[in-house]
Amino acid sequence: MDVSSKRHIITTKDGSHSLMVPELNEQYHSIHGAQQEAEHVFLKMGLDYFEKDHLAVFEVGFGTGLNTLLSCLWGRENEISIAYTAVEKYPISTKEANQLNYGELVNQPQLFNQLHECDWESNVILTKNFSLSKLKLDLTKDELPVGFDIIFFDAFAPNKQPKLWTIEIFKKMYTILNEGGVLVTYCCQGEAKRTMLKAGFKVEKVPGPPGKREMLRAIKC
Repeated sequence: MDVSSKRHIITTKDGSHSLMVPELNEQYHSIHGAQQEAEHVFLKMGLDYFEKDHLAVFEVGFGTGLNTLLSCLWGRENEISIAYTAVEKYPISTKEANQLNYGELVNQPQLFNQLHECDWESNVILTKNFSLSKLKLDLTKDELPVGFDIIFFDAFAPNKQPKLWTIEIFKKMYTILNEGGVLVTYCCQGEAKRTMLKAGFKVEKVPGPPGKREMLRAIKC
């Protein structure tokens, strides 16, 4: 399903924006706080897991660019180099990106604009310690790059996009990770956990973001 039509901006409880997709009755982020969710799920439970001076990140769903922006700032703050690859089948428009308030909230409007304006299918150096590759790929069909330390699995919920929560997809995720790599997702559904286990991951429940008690972190042992 093409989720790009009729999207509209909503404001979540922490004041940060998200996009609502009426066809799915689903938003891109938690209504309890888009920025808070991203910082907890992908930074605290993801990037903070590692003790390395260089990380290769793979994001399932570039979406609004919020996770990318926050990861770039995290790398700068922690003096860690990040090679960031994001896939997206339905990129948002420049008009939509220009209406999102993430850049203003973190006082980095120029950086937020740059990550949306930079070319797709290219490796772009955004800062001295952050490179970005945005790829228009279909996870279910296309071959994926490999060699990642961490996967941000930020697809829509399993009941909204079931094709992205299958054993085939998680086997792909397992394959593209380095040994010791992790996959983090806001989801804590039992069936999702069992599917990750079948794909070869060691899976643990960890504290969830505001409004959600738990989330999943899967490790390639």
